[in-house]
Amino acid sequence: MIRIAIVEDEELYAAQLESFLHQYEAEKKEGFVITRYTDGDGIVNGYKAQFDIILMDVQMKFMDGMSAAEEIRRQDSQVIIIFITNMRQYAIRGYAVEALDYVVKPISYFAFSERLGRAISKIKKRTQKNLLINVRNGIMRINAADIYYVESQGHTLIYHTASGNYEGAGTMKNIEEELKDKNFFRGNKGYLINLACVEGVQDSCAIVRNERLMLSRARKNLFMEALANYWGEVK
Repeated sequence: MIRIAIVEDEELYAAQLESFLHQYEAEKKEGFVITRYTDGDGIVNGYKAQFDIILMDVQMKFMDGMSAAEEIRRQDSQVIIIFITNMRQYAIRGYAVEALDYVVKPISYFAFSERLGRAISKIKKRTQKNLLINVRNGIMRINAADIYYVESQGHTLIYHTASGNYEGAGTMKNIEEELKDKNFFRGNKGYLINLACVEGVQDSCAIVRNERLMLSRARKNLFMEALANYWGEVK
């Protein structure tokens, strides 16, 4: 099931979008879970990376769509945002929040279905697993491919990623199990390393994005074997 949010303060357009979604479901044999909000602050408050696609009106009374999208992007880099607007110039600003596309009012089913199909295709092509992690003051969704390595410090996991470092509660055993089919391998008891991000091994250290991560004596040979197998698969 694809989880879709409609954020639109005009009932006429909100109902039209929902009707178009149901029409698309019937035509393409898709399954949607649809949630409606009447303003940007409604979706932002308590947001927990729970949607795959957000259909976001730009102009709303309390919190406009652009501001809402900026808040959402701080927590969720993966959700697909499609802006609904009656002014084309707003679409250009959408690139700042990595919006996939925009639909201009009045909305035609053809234009809408074309953009929705593009979004769904993008979702289905994602081969990497999205992780929902508990971080301080909330929840974040992170693509496994964006994680360089996971570091364990007591009961805290530190996710070193392309967009920065994030701390969350958890155990190395659990995260290793969650990432076991995503080419991650333990370098020692404190590091779970993304093999795709390893640039080389030198002096018993894995070189990951210019960082040197120590490989334990017990795990070094197994790590080298896993790395060699991975490099062989991606040639």
